[in-house]
Amino acid sequence: MSSIRNAIPKRTYKERSQPASRKKFGFLEKHKDYVIRAREYHKKEETLRILKEKAANRNPDEFYFGMIRTKTINGVHRPESEANKYTPEELSLMKTQDIGYVLQKLQIEKKKVEKLKATLHNLDNQPSNRHIYFAEDREEANELQSKFSRNKELNTLGPIPKGIKRKMNASYKELEARMKRVEDLERVHAEMTLKKELQKKGRKHKLREDEIVCPTSKPVYKWRAERKR
Repeated sequence: MSSIRNAIPKRTYKERSQPASRKKFGFLEKHKDYVIRAREYHKKEETLRILKEKAANRNPDEFYFGMIRTKTINGVHRPESEANKYTPEELSLMKTQDIGYVLQKLQIEKKKVEKLKATLHNLDNQPSNRHIYFAEDREEANELQSKFSRNKELNTLGPIPKGIKRKMNASYKELEARMKRVEDLERVHAEMTLKKELQKKGRKHKLREDEIVCPTSKPVYKWRAERKR
């Protein structure tokens, strides 16, 4: 019986749209919107019920070590800061690994830039054949010049196909983007190397502009010479 009932097509019930005169009152909630809102409401209600039950059955003598490293500020649970979680040796090792990763990416980008330049070099620099002719008088010189002009017109290459020109433009854009990436990686590598060097032991000071031999926009530091034992 149920199979026969399911075989009969059912009428699709449609909800009416919001009248234009009532749009000023906001969005008209449909039944599917109500279902989603009701499910979210009951889900939050069940979560609150479980938390209240746990709080009611809590053991007042309960203790765990997280209580020592955390505290409550204005009713908000705040964990202890993990700024000093790693030792200076561990921080130095992690910085070395980061610098090595950046250096590896920099070398990969440089190889790709060199490969693109080698590919596009032959397209930019077309070979130019030059021949020197010697004429006895002005008439022979004019004749040779006219002959050379006709041969040049015959040997002139036609326009570059659109497909090849489009690929060339895409290659030049890629080359420009990779060169910009190389510059950014070099700057990041220099900054990370400087920060790592500044963390090392030893007295140092930042040089003033009048103390720098080669003017540069980057900061320059000088370490105090120490006698090695």
